[in-house]
Amino acid sequence: MIPVTTFAGKQVAIFGLGSSGLLAARALKEGGADVIVFDDDNKKVEEAKSTGLTAQDLRNLNWSNVAALVLAPGVPLTHPQPHWAAALARKARVEIVGDIELFCRERAKSGAACALIAITGTNGKSTTTALTAHLLTSAGRDAQMGGNIGVPVLALEPFKAGRIYVLEISSYQIDLAPSLRPTIGILINISPDHLDRHGTLENYAAIKERLVANAELSLVGVDDELTAAIGRRLSKRGDLNVIPVSATRELPWGYFVSGTRILAKGNNEKSKDAEVLGDLSGISTLRGSHNAQNAAFACGAAWHSGLTPAEIARGLQTFPGLPHRMEEVGRKGKVLFINDSKATNADSAAKALASFHDIFWIAGGKPKTGGIVSLAEYFPRIRKAYLIGEAAKEFAVTLEGKVPHEMNGILSAAVAAAARDAEASGLKEPVVLLSPACASFDQYPNFEVRGKAFTDTVRAIPGVTA
Repeated sequence: MIPVTTFAGKQVAIFGLGSSGLLAARALKEGGADVIVFDDDNKKVEEAKSTGLTAQDLRNLNWSNVAALVLAPGVPLTHPQPHWAAALARKARVEIVGDIELFCRERAKSGAACALIAITGTNGKSTTTALTAHLLTSAGRDAQMGGNIGVPVLALEPFKAGRIYVLEISSYQIDLAPSLRPTIGILINISPDHLDRHGTLENYAAIKERLVANAELSLVGVDDELTAAIGRRLSKRGDLNVIPVSATRELPWGYFVSGTRILAKGNNEKSKDAEVLGDLSGISTLRGSHNAQNAAFACGAAWHSGLTPAEIARGLQTFPGLPHRMEEVGRKGKVLFINDSKATNADSAAKALASFHDIFWIAGGKPKTGGIVSLAEYFPRIRKAYLIGEAAKEFAVTLEGKVPHEMNGILSAAVAAAARDAEASGLKEPVVLLSPACASFDQYPNFEVRGKAFTDTVRAIPGVTA
C-alpha cells in the first residue's frame, strides 16, 4: 500500500466505501490524516467501522474543518446531478478528489524517479494497460499495474526509483484527478459512452483529453475524429510532444499497423526505414483490428520506456490476454465459444463482430444510447442472434428482416440455443459469441459476473473442452 502523507494533520472526508474508498481511507490514516468515512449503504458504513475507521453522516459534518472530500469514482460528480456529498463539499468550497489524485500528489511529493504511464479511451484501455505492463515485466522491468483494472492504485507498491506505474484511468477517475501529469499519456479512442454521467459527448471527450493534455509524452489515436481532433489541437500548442497512432493506415510519422506488423516511423523517415516493433501474426490473444490498435499503443509506450524491438516482439508472443475480452473459453468439435462480456456498448461489440465470420451472436442486457443500429455493416457475418435482457425487444426490431433471431431472455437459454444451432450448422468454424453491446446491470452486477456465467455455462456443455 502507498501511505498518503499529503494530508497529514488534516481532516479528510471520504464518501463511497467500495474497495478503492476503503483503501484510500486506510492510506490517508496511515499517512497521518484525520479520516471520516460515509456511504449511502448502512451495511458498508458498519463494515468500515468494524475495521477501525471513523464513520459519520457527512450531512452532519462541520465542513469548515475539512481539507478535501475523496469521492468514489462511481458517485455522480456533475450529472445527472451532483450527489448530495459532492454538493455539500462544493457549497463549503472543499476540493473534491479521487484516489488517482491522492496517488499523483504522493508521487510528486516523493520525488522518486518513477515513470507513470496513464491509459484511457472508450474501448481497449484494459487490454492496452495489461499488454503494456506485460511487455515491461517480460523484459525484466519493475512495472506496477492498477487503477481501473485489477488493483486499486493505492494498493500498489510504494514509489521507488526505476519503478514504472501503468494505470488504466476511466473518465470518472480523470474527473477527480486535477494534477494528473503522466510521463506517457495514452488516449486510444473516443465514442459515445457514459453520457448519463458526463451530460454530453463534448464533455466526455474534454475529460478524456485532460489525461494527455499535461503528459510529458502523449500518444493519441487518429482513427476516430474526436481523438484525431484532440491530437491536432494539442500539437498546435507547441509545448507538448504528441505522437499519432493508427491501426488503419500508414502515417507520415508515429506508430501504425501495416498488415500484421507494428511500425514506428520518425519525422521525414521513409517507410522502408520504419522500425518494426512486433508482428501480431498468429497471436490469438490479440485477434482483430481493435487489438492491433491496442498493441500499437502498448508497443509505443514500451519503446519509449527503453525496450528494444526484440524485447517487445517477445512480449507480444507471450501475452495471455484478459478475461471477458475476446476470450476463447472452449471448443466443442468445430464450434468455438468466445466470451466478450466486456463489450458493453455497440462500438466495442463491433470489434468482436469484425473479427469472426459465421457468428451465432448472444446480445442484449441494459441498453445504451443508439442500440445496435451502428452494427448493420456486420449483420452479414451473423448467422443468428440470441437476444437477452432489457434490450431484447429493441434489438429484435433492429434485426427484423436482416438477421434471424430469437428471444431467449436469459443467458443460459441463449447459450444452449446458440450451441445447438452452431453445432448443427455444418460450418467450418462456427463461433458462439457473447458480445452483448449492453451493460450488464439488468441481470448481473457487472460484466465480469456475466462473463463468468457464460464461461461456466459453456464449460458445463457435454463435450466442450476448455
